[in-house]
Amino acid sequence: MNDTNSLKSFLRFFKFARKWRCKIYLATTYSVINKLFDIAPEILLGIAVDVVTSSDNNFLNLFGIHDSKDQVITLAILTFGIWAFESIFQYLYMVGWRNIAQSIEHDVRRDLYSNVQSLDIRWHENQKLGNITSIINDDVNQLERFINNGINQIVQIIVSTVLIGGVFFLISPLIATIILIPIPIIFFISMFFQKNLSPKYLDVRKSVGDLNSSIFNNLLGIITIKSFASEDKEIDKIEALSHKYLDKNKGAIRLSSAFVPIVRMGVLSGFLATMVLGSLMALNKEISAGEFAMLLFLTQRFLWPFTSLGEIVDLFERSMASTKRILDTIDFIPTIKDGQEGGFLKFDQSISFNSVNFYYNKKNTIFDSISFSVEKNKITAIVGPTGAGKTSLVKLLLRFYDPQLGEILIGNENIKNLKLNQLRKNIGLVGQDTFLFDGTIKDNIIYPSEKADIENMKRAAILSQSIEFIESFDKDFETMIGERGVKLSGGQKQRLAIARALYKNPPILVFDEATSSIDNHTESLIQKSMKDICKNRTALVIAHRLSTIRYADKIIVIDDGKVAEQGNHEDLILEEGLYKKLWDIQTGVVLD
Repeated sequence: MNDTNSLKSFLRFFKFARKWRCKIYLATTYSVINKLFDIAPEILLGIAVDVVTSSDNNFLNLFGIHDSKDQVITLAILTFGIWAFESIFQYLYMVGWRNIAQSIEHDVRRDLYSNVQSLDIRWHENQKLGNITSIINDDVNQLERFINNGINQIVQIIVSTVLIGGVFFLISPLIATIILIPIPIIFFISMFFQKNLSPKYLDVRKSVGDLNSSIFNNLLGIITIKSFASEDKEIDKIEALSHKYLDKNKGAIRLSSAFVPIVRMGVLSGFLATMVLGSLMALNKEISAGEFAMLLFLTQRFLWPFTSLGEIVDLFERSMASTKRILDTIDFIPTIKDGQEGGFLKFDQSISFNSVNFYYNKKNTIFDSISFSVEKNKITAIVGPTGAGKTSLVKLLLRFYDPQLGEILIGNENIKNLKLNQLRKNIGLVGQDTFLFDGTIKDNIIYPSEKADIENMKRAAILSQSIEFIESFDKDFETMIGERGVKLSGGQKQRLAIARALYKNPPILVFDEATSSIDNHTESLIQKSMKDICKNRTALVIAHRLSTIRYADKIIVIDDGKVAEQGNHEDLILEEGLYKKLWDIQTGVVLD
């Protein structure tokens, strides 16, 4: 049995759904009791026929009810009571299954999103955002629809098959045997369709994930698309992906649609056999007219639910394709293991990279036994050619990745021994790709806090040179900035990101190309504020523009996976090395 098998996905889900089993069993019990009362009126109808045709020889005589009028009244009261109880238990199972479906949908989405949040940056960098959102939203909804509708239908088909089959055997074992003949045929047909539909619906879920991912990325890149006047190209691309999704769906629909007519033929043949054989037995007085009527009514109730198997199989296959994607995502385990040291508090210490080897893939080594230190309460800058791995150092320090060899220390403590939350909460990162949340300026500066320290927030805005443009808005800190800060300029976004890091008030600050989108005037103001920004903090500044790091206490030049030079600006200029070459290129002394 391969991983695409729907039954395997169902068993995986049932194991995962352990906490809901008691409620599932209770709802199943309500469904069973409801079905008991649901088929009883057909039995009473058969008795009613016998009352009309032969009041002296029917089931009610066994209980001492001989008068025809009394028998009719008794049947009416029983029928009303049965319908009342059937309605009560229908309400109970509907509420039960719907509450279970909604609870599971909520819990699965929460667990799924929680696990996605816990997974490593490496995993996220290999995923399509649209596909992840498709799993969290669409696939979870698909599972909810099956739990809400499909499971109860399956339970009721099983119960009605057993109960009505038992009644048939009591009336006529011969007819019961004949009526049961289509059941294994329908079962094997269902298994055939299940086996062939399973991979088709998995392809459908994958294709809708690709479609959602492409739409998501296009909406994020709408400015680029418009600037290149490539709207038509992107429309064609979405149309092609949508056609692919359509074709995958059509293939599954063609197969699933063939199921109902085939099953219907089996149902009608069973009904026809009951009608013919039952008529002959009634004419020969082998069964009563009431029993014959009961057989006809129950045959339809017995076989007709099997026509809904097509919809159930279709719903089951769609939901299990989604369930596989959900559980596969939940089953991913982070490769970055959390440390055990929870009491380490001395983050205002030096940072050391000791003989660190690192690569994203074995064919491309980023660092080859690189070693350097970032002194406590000093500003250390990292520079180097494009692709030298400057940003990779930040990812290693924050443990977005772990090095293959070597160690990274804060003071004397290996960062692998620290709790990830503790490590990251004590490092304020301002990255080159600024992300702002949909909300107010205040919300973004104080993130992830919910209650603002107004004095600290304003101080962070002043130091980051954000206060001027913030106060230019009518609602200043309460101004809504839109998704990803779309209402702000690139420079304003970066200044807010700096303010956010400062509001956090961490002992370690990391600036990764943090002023790349800021104009020269604002950059010079931020440089003048750097002493205040970095006061009593250890700062690591990664920059491509060397003018931004002239003030650094130490500059480390990396090239070809190793430290090429280190010193302050004046010393490195005198060394006539790589730093001097980069400086001359940027200042226009020489051409690259």
